[in-house]
Parts: sequence; structure tokens; C-alpha cells
Amino acid sequence: SSTAYTPVSSDLYYSNGSLGTLKIPAISLTVKVYEGTDSTALKKGAGHFNDTSIWNGNVCIAGHNRGINNHFGQIHTLEDGDKITYTTKLGTRTYEVFYVGQIEETDFSRLGRSSENMITLITCVRNVPEMRWCVQAREVS
Repeated sequence: SSTAYTPVSSDLYYSNGSLGTLKIPAISLTVKVYEGTDSTALKKGAGHFNDTSIWNGNVCIAGHNRGINNHFGQIHTLEDGDKITYTTKLGTRTYEVFYVGQIEETDFSRLGRSSENMITLITCVRNVPEMRWCVQAREVS
């Protein structure tokens, strides 16, 4: 099956500069998503990985897990079946968690394109610089 991919285009930005809003009720998180995963984007909220899809396929988002903006500080506590909603100008999708685990910081395999609609969240592992927490969820049909 072919992979799905929606590029970021200028018409997908909201007036506040964000691309969307991520909500994870299980950890009481609501955070805006900005383009890029550099410190500027992550100061404002969560960051969308450049070159990953913004809507169809695999949407990949990074966030800090400590400090003032520790939006993703609790994502490792999520469990299979927990819901994540993601709203953009293209609509709102609800996803269900199916993977929570640690990956090496050099492992980008989970950021790859996908034929199914899913969302991938990445954050650091506290005091383990070479590892990342990764949460993946697939669209609830």
C-alpha cells in the first residue's frame, strides 16, 4: 500500500503561528503544535518534525519533558488505548495509543511514512541523553 503524506503549506498555519493542537486527556495535556523541533518552536509548545506529514499518514511531534515547557513530561505514562486528539485546519482526528517505549536517539525508523493515519510523539528520557521516549497511536476509525 502506498504511504500517505500531507506536506506543510502556508495555508495550514493559524494566525497565532501554530499548525494545530494536540490533546491527551489521560495526562491533562493540551498543547499547540509549531513547525520544527528547534528550541524556538519547543519554547512555544510542541514541535512538528520537518519533512513528516502534517495530516495524512504518520504525523511526528516532539516536546520537552522538563523545565517550563515540559508538555511531554508524562507521555511515558500513557497506556495502550489512551486517546490522543489532534486538530488542524484540515479537521480533527482521534488516535489510540498502541506503543509506548524507549528508542535510541539515532533511531528514526518510527518517524517514517505510513499508509495508515497515526501520530508519533517523541521526548527525551530524563538523565539518559542517548534515549528517547516514543509514543505511537493510530487513528480510531
